Amino acid sequence: MLGLFKKLNVTEQEKIDKLMIEMDETENKSKFGANAILGVSLAACKASAVEKGVPLYHHIADLSGNSKVILPVPVFNVINGSSHAVTKLAMQEFMVLPVGAANFREAMPIGAEVYHSLKNVIKEKYGKDATGVGDGGAFAPSILENKEGLELLKTAIGKAGYTDKVIVGMDVASFIKNYPVVSTEDPFDQDDWGAWQKFTASAGIQVVGDDLRVTNPKRTASAVNEKKCNCLLLKVNQIRSVTESLQACKLAQANGWCVMVPHHSGETENTFITDLVRLAKYNQLLRIEEELGSKAKFAGRNFRNPPAK
Repeated sequence: MLGLFKKLNVTEQEKIDKLMIEMDETENKSKFGANAILGVSLAACKASAVEKGVPLYHHIADLSGNSKVILPVPVFNVINGSSHAVTKLAMQEFMVLPVGAANFREAMPIGAEVYHSLKNVIKEKYGKDATGVGDGGAFAPSILENKEGLELLKTAIGKAGYTDKVIVGMDVASFIKNYPVVSTEDPFDQDDWGAWQKFTASAGIQVVGDDLRVTNPKRTASAVNEKKCNCLLLKVNQIRSVTESLQACKLAQANGWCVMVPHHSGETENTFITDLVRLAKYNQLLRIEEELGSKAKFAGRNFRNPPAK
């Protein structure tokens, strides 16, 4: 691939990505491979930021035409089930979102306090041995009912003193009326499009499409047009280039969607995705907020659709 870039400037991100995609000639980028294409794309993006003498998140904002930097709401995975833990709990993830925080710096300790409050609640109810963790670092108590997991969360949030500041997100839809659930991920099988459409239209909450694989711009457009969900889970390792990631992100935001950038089980120390949508790597986000100073804006309760421009 080296010979492809000799006549290109490192700042020409779109040209670099487009050239690799065209030379690969496959829909799933199997000729060069995702690791090679994404690796070169990320390296070019980082080098371009250095060339311009600006922070990486600032450079990415320029690439996407975004003039405002909005710090996101961190989403803390606190209970694991299903394939993420050795338990019989059906739901894969129970998450808490400190939307009532004044800024990102306040949101971080709120999430940490709820996490430790939950540990104490689990320990009191099931014993110390029940506080083991799953693949995502969340607790994996031996419980069977999803409702029981929500009750644990409700109690932990209350004991931490954040009932008015913390809401709940889950990996499957249910319990919307009885619990402060505002976000759900993958409520149905990826091929059950009719169910996705009906649920998104009627639930009145954020519906995140992960298994729909909507990170691909073509799939994002399809999901937008058919109203299958209303939140993009942006996975750069699936889309495999910076340019396509930004295209999917801009398309989602233009249609009023929220954009979330996830971590992965066994996460690395690479902080690129933090600069991309400023969501996943907490220490880097704290540094970004500190650097922005008075210009830093926190999404808070507008986390589903903060102003993009």
